[in-house]
Amino acid sequence: MHRRSTAVGRGLLAAAAIALATGCTAQAVGAAGSAASPAAQEPAAAVSPAPSSASPSPVSPSPSPSSSSASPSASASSASPSASASPSQDGDGKPSASAAPAGRVLMAKGTENEQVRELQARLRQLGYFHRSPTAFYGALTAEAVSAFQGKRGLPATGAVDEATWEALVAMTRKPTQNELRPPTTNELDAPDPRCMTGRVLCISKESRTLAWMIDGKVVSAMDVRFGSVNTPTREGTFKVDRKERTWTSTLYHSEMPYSMFFSRGQAVHYSSDFAARGYNGGSHGCVNVRDKARLAQVFEQVRVGDKVVVHW
Repeated sequence: MHRRSTAVGRGLLAAAAIALATGCTAQAVGAAGSAASPAAQEPAAAVSPAPSSASPSPVSPSPSPSSSSASPSASASSASPSASASPSQDGDGKPSASAAPAGRVLMAKGTENEQVRELQARLRQLGYFHRSPTAFYGALTAEAVSAFQGKRGLPATGAVDEATWEALVAMTRKPTQNELRPPTTNELDAPDPRCMTGRVLCISKESRTLAWMIDGKVVSAMDVRFGSVNTPTREGTFKVDRKERTWTSTLYHSEMPYSMFFSRGQAVHYSSDFAARGYNGGSHGCVNVRDKARLAQVFEQVRVGDKVVVHW
């Protein structure tokens, strides 16, 4: 009996040992994350978090709206529009170099139109242009524009871009008709050095004026008009080779009173068309005068052989 009890006891102890060993192994695998189970081989996002708070889930739960660490989408939505960099701004919010394209050039040397006339009238209001508007953009206009630009802190290019035009318009008023087309004679520019000695018909394409000068002094001055692009008035130093009180063009059959010829058919003469249409027309190369009475006086004073200077 004693031997049977001992045998039974040993059997029970062996069974308990096997059961205990099997239970520890299963618990250990479960605690390690069931690496060998099919569920452990799925993407982590597919694994549901354990309900128990004692063992944290491998995947962190999404933060709640009240969480202090905002998600990227929350940061983007909470940022103000001025804080986010736009295509025309650098990352620090400052305008990039490509954000402000260079201003378009509106007028420059060689331009001839009514906007140039307005430009000159506005510059004259501010004291930068000291002659009547001619609608032609020459060296004197470029110098006036450059002086204005330098005073306003703009690049002194001498050409009118959008920024220059806006600044000028803001500082001036719209020119009147008398300012755009003064009834008086155009103001003279500085005489060409070739005009400073002797008896000279000094003709400026820049200011569109003729000055009858003797020994550097202006005796008389008047408005003039020149040839078109196809028939330009020649520039240079010439001499009056003949005078005709009345003359009709042999080529164009137009009247040319008080003609003073100086270069192969080109002459200074009165033009009724210039008197009627102003600078809306042009000559065939001659120097047109619209003040007949004043030209008649000069015609009487000029001699054959007197110098003629046509310059810019």
